This record gives sequence, structure tokens and C-alpha cells, in this order.
Amino acid sequence: MLQSTKHLRLPALCVTALALSACTTVGPNFKASEGPMGSAAAGYVMAGDAVAPGVRLSPDVRAAGPWWQAFGSPELDHVIRQALADSPSIAQARASLDKAQAEARAKRGAQFVQVDANAAAERERINLAAFGFSGFPGGPPVSNPTINLYQVGASVSYDLDLFGGRKRATEEANARAEAAARQADAAYLTLSANVAMQAMKIATLRAQMSEARAIVTDDRRVIDMAQRAEAAGGASHSALSGGVTQLAEDEAQIPALQRALDAARHQLALLIGKSPAEWAAPDFDLVKFKAEADIPISLPSGLVRNRPDILAAEANLHVATAAVGVAIAHQYPDIRLSAVLTQEAIKPGNIFQADAAAWTILGGLSAPVFHGGTLKAERAAAEAEARISLARYEQTVLRAFVQVSDVLSSLGADQQAITSLELVNRAAESAADDAQNALRLGGGPMIDVVQAQRTLSRARRALVEAQGRRMSDLVELYAATAADWRAAS
Repeated sequence: MLQSTKHLRLPALCVTALALSACTTVGPNFKASEGPMGSAAAGYVMAGDAVAPGVRLSPDVRAAGPWWQAFGSPELDHVIRQALADSPSIAQARASLDKAQAEARAKRGAQFVQVDANAAAERERINLAAFGFSGFPGGPPVSNPTINLYQVGASVSYDLDLFGGRKRATEEANARAEAAARQADAAYLTLSANVAMQAMKIATLRAQMSEARAIVTDDRRVIDMAQRAEAAGGASHSALSGGVTQLAEDEAQIPALQRALDAARHQLALLIGKSPAEWAAPDFDLVKFKAEADIPISLPSGLVRNRPDILAAEANLHVATAAVGVAIAHQYPDIRLSAVLTQEAIKPGNIFQADAAAWTILGGLSAPVFHGGTLKAERAAAEAEARISLARYEQTVLRAFVQVSDVLSSLGADQQAITSLELVNRAAESAADDAQNALRLGGGPMIDVVQAQRTLSRARRALVEAQGRRMSDLVELYAATAADWRAAS
């Protein structure tokens, strides 16, 4: 009967452990927030803002492919895919995610039973005098023996986690992994947007250089007209001097544009993850980029659930909430069970004999009694960090809404500027043609031609800049509203 009781002790202890481990988990449970405004915000536009044409709110804005394909540029699509594959910033984001996920698995593994095997071989000289034995009375002294000792065994331990401290630690690690995943999403979105913005900058600078060269050609044609008029006696030499001055001013703009273009191409190589010497940027053409007439964007409630930086802030709030539970659990008792089985023998051949076995079963209870206020302070610090994370989350949501509002207003202003500049260009072209015709027919002064040409030069440059700015603002709109990019990866 006694032997049966011994056999039943360990299973009964395990059942008790499992029952105790089902105890409560202390600390606040995390609940996803909808942000400071929640779903109450119906849009992004402030009263009095410029209205962006073609942009509409939609509950579902997921496109069939990556967002940048809306511009209809195979070159842009190829460059962004190359950047997503080769950029060091993406490699860093992936590695950070792998690290966070591995740490989460490590925390999760600590919740289970821990089993370790051990083996040892040692040679020991036993000091008999330390045990009060120096030999038998009247007999010869006994020398200290030297023996070999061989051990093979295993240990099993399990933390009952009575108040869920380890569960909260695992929850915290999982939330960190979620934050790392969202930060990786943000890295993808940011990189793709930066590449597209740089492509638009290159295209705009190339268009400006093309306009500058066309203006220089027109200047030379005006100078040729002035030379013929002067030779015929129909114009003064000052008119020719004005045309030469205009040519010099327009030619001086080209080196600055070339310098800016080279810097933009080099910056694009950096985003790709290449040096300028080993990679050349495509010759992006502004007129080949198309802008969709109808652009759906997320509702504010959808933005909160889709934008990576908001989701990362929410995951960090989850981390801080779980950390409060960890700090609270440290203020309560904990029980840890362990069992050790060891086979010991002086000779290796005897190590697995029945009388070579030794075992220990231990249940340990630890409870905080006095820590100088440390545990209470740690809990207060964790709760304060949770409040900080909540404020950061709300600030991130507000910043996202403001960014979308800014870019929508910019798009509205862009369209107004383009419409006005198109009228200015048509008027300037007509005025320049009229002035040149008048000069050619002898009915107008050369100074009118120079002034008309100067006005046309400024109008052309301004229109190209406005068109490039609108394309860049469209890129920012896609990025600000967390347009889909995952189909590319």
C-alpha cells in the first residue's frame, strides 16, 4: 500500500500544478482603440480648404495591384520592385522582424515545462579527516582514497505562473513582434513612396531642362531676327543686345537644373541600394505618367485600421499594457516545481543499475515581502508608460489625419495652379507669336519680342513645375492613405 502511494504522488502533484496554473492573469486586458476621433470623423477636409478634384472617400480602396501602377509607368514599377528587393533599409526591417518574432517564440517557450539533460565525469580525492575519520583505533592510519564518479540525469521544472506573469510577458513579446511587423510594412510603404517621389523629381527636372533648351532655341531665333532687322536698318543695336542678354540668362539656368538632376538620380540609386557608378536611373518622362481621374481614398476609420505607423503605435500600446500585467504579477507569490533524476556510479558499467538511482522532487514558493518599494514603483512606471503609449498612439492618428488633409489641400491647389498656368501659357505663346510677327513685318519693336519671350519662358517653367508637383502630391496621397503595396512582395 505504501509503494502504491509513492507511485501516485507525482501524478497527483502534476494534476495539482495544472489546476493551480489555471489561476487568474492579473493586469489590464488590451483592447484595440479607434483613435482619438474613432469613427466619428467623416472626412479630412477643413472648411475653406482647396478641393482636390477626382478624390473621393471610399470604404474599400484596395486596388488590384501595387499603388504605383496607377501611374502607368513600367520603368517606375521595375525600379520600385528592385528597391523592395535590394534596399538595405528593407533588409534591416526584415531582420528586426525576424528578431522580434524569435524573441516572442522564446518567451512563449518559457511557459512550458523545461527539461534538461546532464552528464558529468569527475575524479575526486576524498578528505576523510573532514568527516572526523582518520583510521581505526590502534590500527594504521588510513590514506584518503581517490575515486571516479560518473553521473547521468535529467531535470524537469515548471513555473505555475499563478498570476499570469509569464503569460503577460509572452503577450508583451507577441505585441513587440506585431509592432515590428507593422514597422516593416511602414518601411515598405515609405521606401516605395520615396522611390516614386524621386522618380517624379527626375521627370520634372528633365521636363524643365527640355523647356529650358527649347527656350534657348527660341532665344537664338529671336536674335537671328534681330540681326536681320538691324542689317536692314529696321531695328537698333540695343534690341539685339536685349536678345543676347535674354539668351545668356536662359542658358545660365541649364547647369543648375543639370546639377539638381544628377543629385536626384544619385539619390534614387541610394534608395535602390546601389552606388551611382553601378546603377543608372531610367530617363523618367513626366508626360508618360498618368493620373487617374477617379482616386478613392480610405475613410478615417479605415485609415486607422490600415496605415502601418498607426498599427505600429497600437501594437506598442499593447506592449505597454501587457507590461503592466507583468509588473503586477511580480507583486504576488509564485510557485515553481522541479524534479531531478540522477544515476551515479563509481564505475561506468554500474551507472544504470537500480541502486545507482537518486531523485529529488521540489515545490518552491516565493513571495515578495519587502523590496524597498521597488515592485510598487515598477508597477507605477509601467502604468505611466502605458499612458505615454496611449498618448503617442493618439498623436500618431492625428498626425496621419493632418497629413492626408495637407496633401488633399495641396492637390486642390495644384489643380488650380495648373489650370491658371495653362491659360497663362496660351496667352504668353500668343503674345510671343504676335510680337515676332510684328517685328518680322516691321510693325513692332524688338524689345516687345524680348519681353514676350521672357514671359513665355517663365510661364513654361512654372507650368512644368506645377505638373511635377501634382504628380509628387499624388504619390504622397497614396502613401498617406496607406495604399496597398503587398502584391509586389
